Amino acid sequence: MKELTVDAVPKSLRQIKAFVDAELAALDCPLDTRRQMDIAVDEVFGNIVHYAYSDAVGSVKLRFEAEQTPLAVTLTFLDSGIPFDPLQAEAPDTSLAARERAIGGLGIFVVKKLMDEVCYEYADGKNVLRLKKILAE
Repeated sequence: MKELTVDAVPKSLRQIKAFVDAELAALDCPLDTRRQMDIAVDEVFGNIVHYAYSDAVGSVKLRFEAEQTPLAVTLTFLDSGIPFDPLQAEAPDTSLAARERAIGGLGIFVVKKLMDEVCYEYADGKNVLRLKKILAE
């Protein structure tokens, strides 16, 4: 397991993505899967930056764990911001035109579609969001 802790500010996204991309490259992760992981990281980190700490600046810890059988990666985001379970948000109505849809919810919808498992818990004063992607069976 490897960890990275950054400030929950937009400019930290570059550091988070570089960390994840380097670890995925070390596992010979296919480019398409890396792109999917980048989209998920972008969405989750962006939500933490914009909503977790209101006007204050907090931190985000990202854990990267690889499993061998089957080859899989789990990304765990931890923050001490406002408790929020994104998995409880109502799924957006994708049958509507973009201008007719309510704002919000599309990012976590995409994350859930791209990942093989997504789970949330609030533990020890922290939001804990786990994203798992199977790289090879």
